[in-house]
Amino acid sequence: MRGVVQRVSASRGFARVAPYVVPELDRGVHRLTGGRVMLSGLMLPSLVLTARGARSGVARRTPLACLPEGGGAAGWLLVGSNFGRVPHPAWTANLLAHPDAVVTWHGTDVPVTARLLTGAERDTAWRSLVGLWPPYAVYQERVERELRVFRLVRR
Repeated sequence: MRGVVQRVSASRGFARVAPYVVPELDRGVHRLTGGRVMLSGLMLPSLVLTARGARSGVARRTPLACLPEGGGAAGWLLVGSNFGRVPHPAWTANLLAHPDAVVTWHGTDVPVTARLLTGAERDTAWRSLVGLWPPYAVYQERVERELRVFRLVRR
């Protein structure tokens, strides 16, 4: 089943529709379950990132797939894939402008600090992320920009 989902997730049609549909479904299920469940979390570890808008400073909640480090005890890796679309997702600009944020992980709010990874550290994280979700490599092939990878550590 996971292989089928990965193939569908890597398709161009999915990339056109998913940015509008998946986050809204995730937010709705997350809200209905009191923060305990996210629809995308059935396939991948997921969290809700609350970061201040880069320009507005207003709190923005974004459901995201993640790679927990140490089961989430050490933090999380996030990739700004935007489903293989050209622009960086807005949440990445928010973290660059305001790295202190909060993640909701299994119903618990956790204060974090985000750091954009570069160089060898990014390469190591990237291999782990692609190991978790191979469509990330397909998304990277579709765009000329380097997908942003962040490490979120607990404060």
